[in-house]
Amino acid sequence: MIAVGIDVSKSKSTVAVLDSNGEILAIPYTIAHTQPEIHSLARFLKELGEPVTILMEYTGHYHYPVLKQLQSEGLPVCLINPYQMKKYGDAEIHKAKTDKKDALRIATYALEKSYKLVPYSPMEQKYEDLKFLSRQYEQRISYVSKLKVQLLDLLDQTMPGVTKLLSLTSRKPEKCTLLLFIKRFKSFDEIRRMGKTRFLSSYETMTKKSSDRYAAQKGLSIYELARDSITTRGDDPYIWLVQNQCVDLLSSAQNAADEIILQMQNIAQTIPEYSVLRAMHGVGDRLGPIILAEIGDIRRFHSGKALNSYAGNDAPPYQSGQFESRNRHISKRGSSTLRKACFEVMQALKLTKPQDDPVYQFILKKESEGKPFNVAKMAGVNKFLRILYARTMELYR
Repeated sequence: MIAVGIDVSKSKSTVAVLDSNGEILAIPYTIAHTQPEIHSLARFLKELGEPVTILMEYTGHYHYPVLKQLQSEGLPVCLINPYQMKKYGDAEIHKAKTDKKDALRIATYALEKSYKLVPYSPMEQKYEDLKFLSRQYEQRISYVSKLKVQLLDLLDQTMPGVTKLLSLTSRKPEKCTLLLFIKRFKSFDEIRRMGKTRFLSSYETMTKKSSDRYAAQKGLSIYELARDSITTRGDDPYIWLVQNQCVDLLSSAQNAADEIILQMQNIAQTIPEYSVLRAMHGVGDRLGPIILAEIGDIRRFHSGKALNSYAGNDAPPYQSGQFESRNRHISKRGSSTLRKACFEVMQALKLTKPQDDPVYQFILKKESEGKPFNVAKMAGVNKFLRILYARTMELYR
């Protein structure tokens, strides 16, 4: 058997080749992520005339060109979690880290563990597209959160206290009362110059475009707040410019995120298990596609316990001699995005209180046992994923 270790980096990789005795057949060398060089590697491996095991780490998206090209050449490629590879390297007494040594270490692992390595098989394109869009959505939402913080900081200087009366909602920014208010009135100094009658008339006209049904009733309170407040940069045209830009960027980023989630919904609706997921309490049009994207093809897990482990929501046993730990924490070695989305489902259950839902009843049971609220919710996540797995597998039987 031939063991090949590939240490992947951006636009290039380091390759090491070992035979079944651990002898080096090819001193570690670097190849570029181009068709000619990867084709040359594939031809060399085929000429050896023995079964080949190729192993590389998951490295974001950098490993995909090598993976795709080698698979197109008809060679099986296995992937390994970088953390697992790091732990394997920790067994060495004299540690050293270079790309060449890493490639040799990966090849050695492939040689030793070849019996349990499974060649990579790409999920259906729908799952791949969902996961890609989920990552893009996460980036957009992260940007939205940063812009909100920046905007609130600017409002402390131009309209201190306005967010106590008008909330900064994420959905439909073109109808958000606070964003409309900022674009229209700029600062409390502008409102004071307008006067009470003119401001209330202009404010009432503006609220007709918003989705806040109580916005019209807050006009007088806002005017009184503006009259009594002290602004630090209320008359500064430069902060008005920056403030308007921040509003525009926030609106654009939120609309971009909404467009991505809409595409995710369209894809998810074509996948059979999505109907099972959406039927569960607490799962809406936003969380459903995200959870489905992070799980992927649920049939690749052998049990609900394995699915929980993938989410990092498992609590591995810890026992030694007569000691057995009773107070264990979840591992958090898994998809943090999936774990977060499932936790949001638990929060939705606590808000809606569906009495006929087994997950909600399980959370109440854990809380009655004295478990902290967050611990009870994570226990609910465990039950939620087990139920989802069982119902989905019934669908495919």
